[in-house]
Amino acid sequence: MAAAKASSSLSPKALIFMCLLALQFGIQPIVTKKFTSPEIIRSTVIFTQEIVKLLIAMIGITLNTSTKWKDVTSGWSIQSWLRLALLPATIYLIQNLCSLLAYQNLDAITYNVLNQTKTLSAALCCFLLLGKRQSKLQIVALVILLLAALVMEGVLPLELDYYTNYLSNTKTDDSNDTAKFSISSRHVSHGVLPIMLASFLSGLAGAITQKSLQSGEGRNALMFTMELCVASILILLVSFATSEDGKQIQKRGFFDQWTFLTLVPILTNSAGGILVGLVIKYAGTIRKGFALIFGILISGIVQSLFDEDKSLSKEDMSGGVLAALSLWMHASFPYVAAPKTKAKAE
Repeated sequence: MAAAKASSSLSPKALIFMCLLALQFGIQPIVTKKFTSPEIIRSTVIFTQEIVKLLIAMIGITLNTSTKWKDVTSGWSIQSWLRLALLPATIYLIQNLCSLLAYQNLDAITYNVLNQTKTLSAALCCFLLLGKRQSKLQIVALVILLLAALVMEGVLPLELDYYTNYLSNTKTDDSNDTAKFSISSRHVSHGVLPIMLASFLSGLAGAITQKSLQSGEGRNALMFTMELCVASILILLVSFATSEDGKQIQKRGFFDQWTFLTLVPILTNSAGGILVGLVIKYAGTIRKGFALIFGILISGIVQSLFDEDKSLSKEDMSGGVLAALSLWMHASFPYVAAPKTKAKAE
């Protein structure tokens, strides 16, 4: 039991990286909206982010006196890069495409509800790929985390009147009006299925990354970030030849709608990408989901501080309390394997 608790507990290093990731995730939408033109070619921003992330990781390895390039690259090969980095990079690309397709075909509430199942998918994929089981209380904690996200995003209002009115309207609605609630096949095929697939792929890529970073001696997190960056850059370069963004780059130029301040969200997002790898290595891909939910709370706090029209809502505060409760439960009640009974001597 002690071993199980030790492996499930959060080290100071893991907590620091989770807090930094939550902070980055919280401020990212704000700085992106403020410093990025809506007319900018999105692929140019993503491409630049990968290059900046690559450079930050290289500098981090170089400046770290406890690691040497010779040790970091020991055992590296093209085959290991293809297996460990190109695969999750491709999965993340497919995930982003599925999320975009779903976003275009679902209402905001449905999208947010289904999108918040990523942490549950991560738990499932960690069990399938790594054999990491969740205790009953940890499963309850993950459900509470899902509820925290839905409360903070306004999907589950806290007003009792909302639910009483909903139930009364459901009872009084004419049964002939049920056609307006019918779900079209396109809604399912171009909305529900893509976002559920994106959610599963997010958990799958996270579990693959965790396996690469934690199995054996574990791959250096910054080195793995560099491998992912190179894979993403190559995929983007190939996409430029055929995608609409590639045509726009040829027509408008790579830096159209850019300003010097566009580098601000690029730098913060690049730092966030590195922090994701560090959180997965030291806390696991499931705990990464906790950090991102706390990031939603931080985003609400920051907006209330700098925007006079917005204040910290009771949904934000309630969701934060639920998220804190779920994190405590998940860290305090790990799965403990039943002791194996020794066969009786004949």
